Amino acid sequence: MNEKQMAGEKAADFIEEGMTIGLGTGSTVYFMLQKLGERVKEGLQIKGVSTSDSTTKLAESLNIPLISINEIDQIDLTIDGADEVDAELNGIKGGGGALLYEKVVASISSKIIWIVDSAKRVESLGTFPLPVEVLPFGSHQVFRLFEKEGLQPSFRKKEDAYFITDSGHYVIDLKMESIKHPEKTASWLDGITGVVEHGLFLNMADLLIVGEAGGPTIIHRKKL
Repeated sequence: MNEKQMAGEKAADFIEEGMTIGLGTGSTVYFMLQKLGERVKEGLQIKGVSTSDSTTKLAESLNIPLISINEIDQIDLTIDGADEVDAELNGIKGGGGALLYEKVVASISSKIIWIVDSAKRVESLGTFPLPVEVLPFGSHQVFRLFEKEGLQPSFRKKEDAYFITDSGHYVIDLKMESIKHPEKTASWLDGITGVVEHGLFLNMADLLIVGEAGGPTIIHRKKL
């Protein structure tokens, strides 16, 4: 069993009868959904809220019941992946382009579990390019602002065309190498007109499950 599968299957153990579950996006979440599909087949009653078209298709293929986020007020538990996670359980997400929907789902979740392989744990965020979701209208002005700030921006592409998110936006990836002040960076990005969302997920995850050679490791976020 590889590390992603180990973390994904362990996370499925936290899902309980009657829960509304936020279903994240990505290669590690794939294994969680496979395990959840098995439990649903065995009789587990849950409702899932998807964070992407790709997750929706996979969940439907596994007969995991889905509900629209607009039909609920709260999600009991969200299980999602991450591209980088530091010691404080702050992370960068959005490598799969689902950052906006992932953050909306996270914002109404009572508990959040992230599942990663051991390579995703870092001392400082920033080695993984920071995704910034932007409106297509005026996107090049935002791009030039990032250039001016020395953030080495690049429009994400797919088959030589702009990558389009599920909500119809572009993604600009910032090669920052090290984000020394994540809170300040997040606040700055939040204030830029044309920026829809960014991949800094701060003070959100309650629990991290890391797939490692000796088995899954569970890390709780330190409460202040």
